Amino acid sequence: MHDPAARDAAEAAAAFSHPAVPPDTTAPYGPHPDQVIDFYAPRGDNEGAPLVVALHGGAWRERYDRAHLTPFVDFLTRRGFAVANVEYRRGGLLPKQGGTGPVAGRWPDTFDDVAAALDALPDLARTHLPTADLRRTVITGHSAGGHLALWAASRHVLPPDSPWHTPTAAHLRGVVALAPIADFTTAVALEVCDGAVQQLLGGDGAFSARAAATDPAALLPTGVATTLVQGRDDIVVPQAVAEAYVDAAARAGETVGLTLLDGVGHFPLIDPAADACAVVAEEIAQLAY
Repeated sequence: MHDPAARDAAEAAAAFSHPAVPPDTTAPYGPHPDQVIDFYAPRGDNEGAPLVVALHGGAWRERYDRAHLTPFVDFLTRRGFAVANVEYRRGGLLPKQGGTGPVAGRWPDTFDDVAAALDALPDLARTHLPTADLRRTVITGHSAGGHLALWAASRHVLPPDSPWHTPTAAHLRGVVALAPIADFTTAVALEVCDGAVQQLLGGDGAFSARAAATDPAALLPTGVATTLVQGRDDIVVPQAVAEAYVDAAARAGETVGLTLLDGVGHFPLIDPAADACAVVAEEIAQLAY
């Protein structure tokens, strides 16, 4: 298919065609209805399975919730992983879709939620995924969720007075970020997701200060093993965004892996029927084991 837009639409339709997979259990990490984590046990007898923390994408917008990631989550459980699928507060619909609220993310709620979920996760996982090996935890995320995965692994780099700061790095084997919005400068220049980064951080003069605390490319080096998986034909979050993050890491003295997939756009990375999804699972396994 030579039309990039048509190809992207077909890939999105394929990825979203799978029915949602219900979790084994769900637990709250806060009082808001979106402050929940769905837990999926590995299929079959897999004592000591690695734990994958999954953060869904959707440009931090309300219309995309964790349900669309569940076929990918189920794919990982069939590969022997335990999975925690994290929900978080997102922005409202676009005005043209009848929305009146923020169109991408909520400041600072989106970041408050991801931080709180990661802080609560070890205790919740011991209860809801008792056979999982928390010493082999990998965090992954797609698109905006890839941004949040990278950010969650870099909270120890934040200033000590930041409400999201942690004194030490998260106990992770690593991060596998899938077509992440990983470099805000490049994403803004390319108008990724119709200006979602600007909407997330606000255009009221606070953008620069907020970006300094939330742009993964500004929070390097992390000391956490990190791999990015990116389709070369991605027109939603183009390859240049991932490459900018990798370049920023190199300038900071850190090596970040970048797996580029030929003939792959944005959505096959989370489509269990696509070959790209198997590549993602292998990248997670390489860090987890």
